[in-house]
Parts: sequence; C-alpha cells; structure tokens
Amino acid sequence: MTERLYYTDAYATHFDAYIRERTTHEGRPAVILDRTCFYPASGGQPPDSGQINGVAVIDVLVREADGAVLHVLAADIPGEAVSGVVDWARRFDHMQNHTGQHILTRAFSEVAGAQTVSFHLGAESATIDLDRVDLGASAIDAAEDLANRIVTQNLPVRAWFPAPEELDSLPLRKTPEIANGRLRVVSVGDFDSTACGGTHVAHTGEIGLIKVIRTEKYKAMTRVEFRCGWRALRDYRAKNAILLDLAAALSTGYADVPASVERLQAENKALRADLRAARQALLAAEADALWAGVEPAGGLRVITAAWEGRDPTEVRALASRLAGQAATICLLGVAGETAQVIMARSADLGHDMLALLRRTLAALAGEEAARRGGGRPDFAQGGGLRADLAALQAALEQAARSLLT
Repeated sequence: MTERLYYTDAYATHFDAYIRERTTHEGRPAVILDRTCFYPASGGQPPDSGQINGVAVIDVLVREADGAVLHVLAADIPGEAVSGVVDWARRFDHMQNHTGQHILTRAFSEVAGAQTVSFHLGAESATIDLDRVDLGASAIDAAEDLANRIVTQNLPVRAWFPAPEELDSLPLRKTPEIANGRLRVVSVGDFDSTACGGTHVAHTGEIGLIKVIRTEKYKAMTRVEFRCGWRALRDYRAKNAILLDLAAALSTGYADVPASVERLQAENKALRADLRAARQALLAAEADALWAGVEPAGGLRVITAAWEGRDPTEVRALASRLAGQAATICLLGVAGETAQVIMARSADLGHDMLALLRRTLAALAGEEAARRGGGRPDFAQGGGLRADLAALQAALEQAARSLLT
C-alpha cells in the first residue's frame, strides 16, 4: 500500500518516492508510488493537483481493485525515483472548505437537528444535503452564526488514527470510514468528532469566514451551498462590486437598491402594458387600412401583403384581425432566410387556407416545401424557407388570383 503522507501532515507538499507500478488510466500514463502527498478524490473532496518530476498530475484516484492511489499524468516520466509537489493553493482551499464543512454540518445538527446526508466540494462552492426540508431562514442563520463562532475560537483540529480503546470513547458524529485497515478521526476541539480521510487545517481560525450562499429543496432534503475562506472572500468581493455598480447606475445608496429595483419593475410593467395597448391600436389601424385599400371582387375581398424582417407574431395578429371581417381572405408573408406565410379567412367563407398555403409554398420552393405548412382550413401558416420579398409577393399574388378565377 502507498504511504499517504497527507494523513499525518496535510501541510506537506513536497516529497520523494519510488514508482511501484506503471499503468494507464483512460488512455493516459499513470503511476503508483510507495509514498505520496497527493490526495485522491474521495469522500466528496476533489483530488490534489501538482507535478511529479515536472510532469503535471491531472488526476488522482483510488483504484477500485486494490485501493491503490493512482496518479494520472500528462506524460510518461522516466526512472524509478521521483519527486512530487502538490499545488498548495488548491490543497489549502480544500482544507479550508472541508474543515468548514465539518463545522457547518455539526452546527446544523446542534441548531436544527438536521443531519448531513452527503457532501460535495466543487471548484467554486461546496454543498451539503440535510435530511430536513423545513429549515427556515432563522435556523440557517443560527447554524451559520454558530459555525463562525467556532472559527473565531481558533480551536485545534486534530486528525489521527486512534487506538481501539480510545476509539470506543469518542463521540463520533457519523459512520466510520476505514483507511488502511484503521479508522481515521478528525476532531474540531470538543465541538465535533467524525471519521474522515480528508485534508484539514490545524486550527479553525485558518478557515476564515463560513458563508451560506443559498439553500434549495432537493428531493426530500435541503441542499445548502456554502463557501469558506478565500472562496467566501472572492464571492463577497464580486457581489459587493455588483451591488455598488447597481447603486451607481441607479444613483442611490446600496441599501436603497432593492427599493429602486422594485420601483423600476413597477414602471416597466406599466410601460409594457402601455406598449401592448399602443401596438394593438396600431395593428387595428393597419388592419383597417389594408382592408379598406382593397376593393371586393365577386363579393370577396382578398388582401395580400408582404414585409421583410417583420416579426411573424405581429403578422399573425394582423391576419386574425383581418379575418374578423366578413367575406375576407388575407394572404400575408414575411420574406427572409426563414420566410413565413400566413393565410386566413373569415368564418362565413368555405375556402381551404391550408390547401392554398401548401400550393403556395410548393410554388415558392418545390414540393418538399409544401410539407412545412400546417393549420386549419380557416387559418394556416408555414415556411422556414428562403424567399426574397419579390418572390414572396409574386407567390401571394398568384394565390390571390387563384381565388378570384
């Protein structure tokens, strides 16, 4: 078995070792060493990164077959003796957030009787899933407060393999995890003790701030997203910059931003209502003008019109208005790369607009295009084909002539 140096010293980042086995993992070279500082992905904590003999270590994992620590490399390394170095910034980030998770987990247990079901440490934030769905804001704040009080007390954090007789007396929070046939325990002062194989800080003060970012219901649990230490600082810095930028844009103090946003939302809602009313009035006037501009022939008024780049939704609304007039058929279109054709008739007529639409699409772009139309005998639409304005107008006029002959 590989000697896992991080078990006894999480702050050690440089080590010398010998290669015990060379292998591959998912097509990349990999080695198993006689000793290592590299932490493999396990227990919700991501693996360390770094270099071995100057070659990047791109993954570290535990081989399922025998529990060996597998170092996956960016390239082969020669020789048997190697030197490794762990990326300290990544390691310490994981230490801050993993120890922070232990404290926050215990805090939720103390404050709300909520037990942690699972833990995941991501690249930007971490999550714990609690076995309750009814946690209110006050309980979350209380757990966060307790966690940060433990940080400020700068309690010692101890990680060790207790003897069997000592183990029996420890108030472990969760089911033990066995490492190398022995149980490793991490204790945060007298506040929390739990079995864990991860890397941790030596004192709680090194964690810095523990901040809950948000919570959400997840299955039958509550998922708590949080950040610790440098992650919490970066999160605060980014959000503070956004808030100050918003305050400056709104010409107000940051504390008044919510009220200003609420006022803007109310104004926007009113303006959108006014805009909808104005658009409806314009469409009504446009429909009246189109209808009045066409003389009926044989008791039937056939209106054709086409535009370039117009919103098809507006054209459909226009068609519906025109079809509300008696003895009226409208043949409308929007030219472009994805041209649209809309055809509608009044309820007192019996013409089949769907059949006419398909004939028009076929005339525009061939029989295959006819399949792109759908609708009902009184209202049909289709397109998605390329047609310029002149071609579309010609096709609509041909359709109108077919109705009048």
